[in-house]
Amino acid sequence: MTVLKIAKLGNPVLRQVANAVDLQEVADPNGELQKFIDDMIDTMRQGGGVGLAAPQVNRSIRVVVLEVKNNKRYPGEAPIPVTALINPALSDFSAETALGWESCLSLIDFRGLVPRSTSVTLHAHDREGNKVEKRATGFEAVVLQHEIDHLDGKVFLDRMEDFTRLAYQKEFEEFWRKKKPVS
Repeated sequence: MTVLKIAKLGNPVLRQVANAVDLQEVADPNGELQKFIDDMIDTMRQGGGVGLAAPQVNRSIRVVVLEVKNNKRYPGEAPIPVTALINPALSDFSAETALGWESCLSLIDFRGLVPRSTSVTLHAHDREGNKVEKRATGFEAVVLQHEIDHLDGKVFLDRMEDFTRLAYQKEFEEFWRKKKPVS
């Protein structure tokens, strides 16, 4: 297990468009890319995240990992099995959006109210190189949008419409956690 260093807001890697991964790198089950994906998963779990993008660990390539399983930062959300996505892209964003409180391992002390599409279509490859195409809804759609934004040099702050809805994590827990977002 290797926990990688998290890039924090201000690090230029978070504002770069990440490079596509050559799918031949995925072919070697013992290769460097597979080890990197395992390290990303360990880092995400260690930080208590539900997703992590490669730029967040100082590598500007199009790889994200996801997992939701009894997460303290997002209690009550439906489980998402551990997932690695190579060269993910989203399409068919629903016109319907919902506001939700987001946080980020690269902005760990903050929470912000962010509008996101309630469903999206994912196009990617898994860590074995197989094509993945699926319609994601709810929290999974939010996590995918958040992580893929990182691959395009964006953070959740860039999606916020109202900065009066930005809070430190401690104050979020005290004043906002139990309130329903108002559209």
